[in-house]
Amino acid sequence: MTQTELANRLFFKLYQCANMLHKTGSRAVEPEGLTTQQWAVMGALSRAPEGMSIGALARYLMVSRQNLAGLIGRMEREGHVRSAPDGRDRRSRLVAMTEAGRQTWEVGAQARIQAYYGQALEGFSVSDQVHALHYLLKLLDNMQRIDEAQGAPEGG
Repeated sequence: MTQTELANRLFFKLYQCANMLHKTGSRAVEPEGLTTQQWAVMGALSRAPEGMSIGALARYLMVSRQNLAGLIGRMEREGHVRSAPDGRDRRSRLVAMTEAGRQTWEVGAQARIQAYYGQALEGFSVSDQVHALHYLLKLLDNMQRIDEAQGAPEGG
């Protein structure tokens, strides 16, 4: 197998994994009224109880502000998050989980997410997981350098 064929297989498998994460992950949290995108937003916000700016959240999740704005709008309508002008910078909006969103995240979603992780990582030792994480971080770092060199706009 040539280097190009190997790279093609690797990136295609990564693409398939991303698609399966979206499909099976969304099914796992669907009973809580969430999708994998909402799961990611709530996971990020759970680490920032005071909230995060839309720009910081977009950078953290590596999505465009435009895609995130639509998602945040839906999550606001569903009562999971709230956004308000940032007291330090009126041009910026802070997004935070609502109390109902925190309940959904901590009480409903966490058990489903842990069960999903257990199923998805079946047969992976701790060492396997550490190695996989190491290589994904290395790949992500390289892709971020490509993104910067291409001059992509901030947040997506």
